[in-house]
Amino acid sequence: MNLPYAEPFRIKMVEEIRQSTREEREQWLKEANYNLFNLKSSQVFIDLLTDSGTGAMSDRQWGALMTGDESYAGSRSFEQLQNTVEKITGFKYLLPTHQGRAAENVLFSVLVKEGDVIPGNSHFDTTKGHIEFRKAHAVDCTIDEAFDINDLHPFKGNINLEKLEEIYKSHPKENIPFCLITITCNSSGGQPVSLENMKAVKALSDQYGIPVFFDSARFAENAYFIKKREKGQENRSIKEICKEIFSYGDGMTMSSKKDGLVNIGGFIALNNEDVFRKASNFTIIYEGFITYGGMAGRDMAALAVGLDEATEFAYLESRISQVEYLGNKLIEYGIPVQKPIGGHAVFIDSLNFLPNVSREEYPAQTLGLEIYKEAGIRTVEIGTLLADRDPETRENRYPKLELVRLAIPRRTYTNNHMDYIAAAVRNVYERRGEIAKGYKITWEPEILRHFTVHLEKA
Repeated sequence: MNLPYAEPFRIKMVEEIRQSTREEREQWLKEANYNLFNLKSSQVFIDLLTDSGTGAMSDRQWGALMTGDESYAGSRSFEQLQNTVEKITGFKYLLPTHQGRAAENVLFSVLVKEGDVIPGNSHFDTTKGHIEFRKAHAVDCTIDEAFDINDLHPFKGNINLEKLEEIYKSHPKENIPFCLITITCNSSGGQPVSLENMKAVKALSDQYGIPVFFDSARFAENAYFIKKREKGQENRSIKEICKEIFSYGDGMTMSSKKDGLVNIGGFIALNNEDVFRKASNFTIIYEGFITYGGMAGRDMAALAVGLDEATEFAYLESRISQVEYLGNKLIEYGIPVQKPIGGHAVFIDSLNFLPNVSREEYPAQTLGLEIYKEAGIRTVEIGTLLADRDPETRENRYPKLELVRLAIPRRTYTNNHMDYIAAAVRNVYERRGEIAKGYKITWEPEILRHFTVHLEKA
């Protein structure tokens, strides 16, 4: 008889969480202007707002914290991190930052100017925000299969080469600073990009003299999917696959709060010395000296260990299997979700879930609020609020998919929690016919509105 699967770790510490009443949650939402970002963590029972910086660190990482070198310049912890990054990615120049969006800010300050066009696969919120803040344009070249939730294409994060070449042909080379490949592709449902596609994008980009950069927040999860799904990759280690991934790029940004398994941090890694030197100046202006860049030495030490752990198959199998477990539960209950299940989250299709709520009343946000009211579970909208307004017309942009993301923190919740989440979503689904009205905006900022927007019932 085959033994059942068991997690490759045991629990050493627990944190108490408290369940609230529906009446409390209704009041808290009103006080939060119906924005789930405005809730206090004490008002949340299971927090699926993000997998960014919300996971549990290992004993090795906690041990590394105690050995961190806090020297302002030339820290030993920086050296450890630099060696680890180069071993995994092959990039020799490293600039730490306090998180991923800071890495984007520094790199884009060097590379992106007004009028530029940056093609890629469904740029995420802060990425698009940094591009549009500089009056440039992010162009989505993701394959069409990504926008059909029932299509079982194994690599829905892939870039459509015809769309990409059309951008290269229709814009001057000097207005395309780079092509950006996001791995895994968060906005299309945590979907991976194949090695074959990365290699083809690099070859096409080289043909037109355009650099390729990676948004690498979940690169290890992407490597896991390559090992599991791509022909000829099944016998390779995760670290071997990662090394090949980055061989198809000129550099990377990283939010270490995802596949770095830490609570804070990010970095830029490059092989181009000229870009490194220019970016170093912006690191000093925005972040700190180039060998710490907004990170404490102890956090760099923990990150070096985390990157090593995150690129091991046993960890990734445990992590992604739990996400798949929740996704399969929801599918069993008839919930419309993006398929195949992504690496870091399950994405619910709110347009199919709440067909009676108009897009002008933000169905994904409405569904996220209903799930919180039902069971104290905080999720996040990946839809029209996040898509923001067109920077020129100021009209709402309506993305092809209107999703609610259930992002699973790493090494944090048990499968009992997954069962609870699935049951709560099922309960909302069973009363979906009663939900006909959504929400309207009462206040919003100029950019990245979903973080701080105020809403009221429509």
